[in-house]
Amino acid sequence: MAANDPGLAPLAADAEDTKKGGLEEHAGVPEESDRPVAPDQFDEKYETTKLEIWAYYSYYIGNNGLTLFNFAPTAFQNLLSQAAGNSEFLYFAGLNRTINSIVLLSNGISFALQCIVFLIIGSFADFGSWRPNILIALSFVAWGIGFGWLGVHTEDKWRVAVGLYIVGLIAYQTTLTFWTAAFPGLARNTTVLREKARQFEDGEISREEYDFADSMKRSELSNMAFYIQSVGEVIILATIVGVMFGVNVNASTANNNWGLSVLIAYASGVWILLAIPWFFMEKRRPGQDPGMNIILAGFWQLYRAFSQIWQLKQSAFYLIGYFLLGDSLNTTVTVIATLQNTIIEYNTLELTYLLIVGIVAQAVGIYSFWWVQRRYKLSTKTMFNTVAVGIILLDGWGMIGIWTQRFGFHHVWEVWVYQTFYGLFVCPWYSYSQIMISEVTPRGKEFLFFSLFSIIGKTSSFIGPLVSSAIIDATPSGNNSTPFYFLFALSLASFLFLLFFVDLKKSRIEQAEFLERERLAKEKLNASTETI
Repeated sequence: MAANDPGLAPLAADAEDTKKGGLEEHAGVPEESDRPVAPDQFDEKYETTKLEIWAYYSYYIGNNGLTLFNFAPTAFQNLLSQAAGNSEFLYFAGLNRTINSIVLLSNGISFALQCIVFLIIGSFADFGSWRPNILIALSFVAWGIGFGWLGVHTEDKWRVAVGLYIVGLIAYQTTLTFWTAAFPGLARNTTVLREKARQFEDGEISREEYDFADSMKRSELSNMAFYIQSVGEVIILATIVGVMFGVNVNASTANNNWGLSVLIAYASGVWILLAIPWFFMEKRRPGQDPGMNIILAGFWQLYRAFSQIWQLKQSAFYLIGYFLLGDSLNTTVTVIATLQNTIIEYNTLELTYLLIVGIVAQAVGIYSFWWVQRRYKLSTKTMFNTVAVGIILLDGWGMIGIWTQRFGFHHVWEVWVYQTFYGLFVCPWYSYSQIMISEVTPRGKEFLFFSLFSIIGKTSSFIGPLVSSAIIDATPSGNNSTPFYFLFALSLASFLFLLFFVDLKKSRIEQAEFLERERLAKEKLNASTETI
């Protein structure tokens, strides 16, 4: 990770000294300084190359979600449906539950376990140069789960499918998070930012202009990764259609079941091939110096982050909004997916066609958002707010379906319109929400803060499905659309909170103060240890 300390050599001053090029006090009030010392310092051997960036993109093309996020949930729900039969109920976790209730509960269990994984790993990931090994190890787990589905394609193995589904979601989400956390460092080690740092130190540009260039470079890498991944995913799906015809998935239920398992394994194999370049091309930039035993440093950093987060008010405000809006979106997608699978009757071929439409729309949507942002020099927050409006409209659409069968995710045509709308206006969330995290993260703390935000995201994702599951179970009619009452209100409330309370300029000042307190606290801790 590049920033301040990791992989960056001083040009004019210690980059960890936030009062140099970071803050000055005027009448006791910290303000951003105009002193020409760039916040990011550079070491040429860690400079980001085009080949490294393309290897970074390549990993994301492979980790596209087709394996454990798209086809695996469909295979899981498909086996549950067949095992339940006409009764539509299965005994799970001490109760007779509907299929949708089991899916939502399994999501909740998986997300709760993810929190534990992120707490254990995330606190240590910003230290040393071993961070890439985390992604490599987690990727191997994900691939093992992907190939494991080859042995689970009959209804009598639905309990095994529960385990594969839960662990598969953990593997997918953790690999995605630790891959994502690398992009701020890649952006800040590019030749573009190096030149901006020189211009800043020579007095040619202001600190605000430097920060804007930093923000735009991070937006470019994140958005282009998403766009290129979408294009690559369409190509993968096109080959998958050929695989499905080879398996003849429409011939029988058994063939359709086997086809889903084959697709999960096939996509896992593609992921392996596309991930290898990143494992070799990523430059192992040094992380923070722990200043103590790395195990103690990890727990110390975790303690400091939790105890000091409220002094990073803007980061905390975004954390709250991210929790609420992420909860709504994750649960909305799960609820719509269960409705979609019922509407198309788990047909593997039709599901693939829907995914192709959705991903083409996603590619168009993310590139259009990035083009508009670059063309009109809009802030990351403006783009993020636009996505939030799309989420509100999606929940409103579902809520109408509570009162009528004419509209609201009840018909095949709506599923096709949903995939298009979701790709164009909602999918940019997965890029801009991560860019927003990088906006409120102190330099050098990327892996810790991305882990903390992932924990919050997973906590929200496990609360939302549990609440939605309870709403469905408590509804006498068993109407699977009833959670949209809750989801629409949650989306609207979280959007308004983020709109009025998050200020990114204030956040930069708070981050500089935070890093200075961290430096002083570490010096004090080391001094007391040496005395003992």
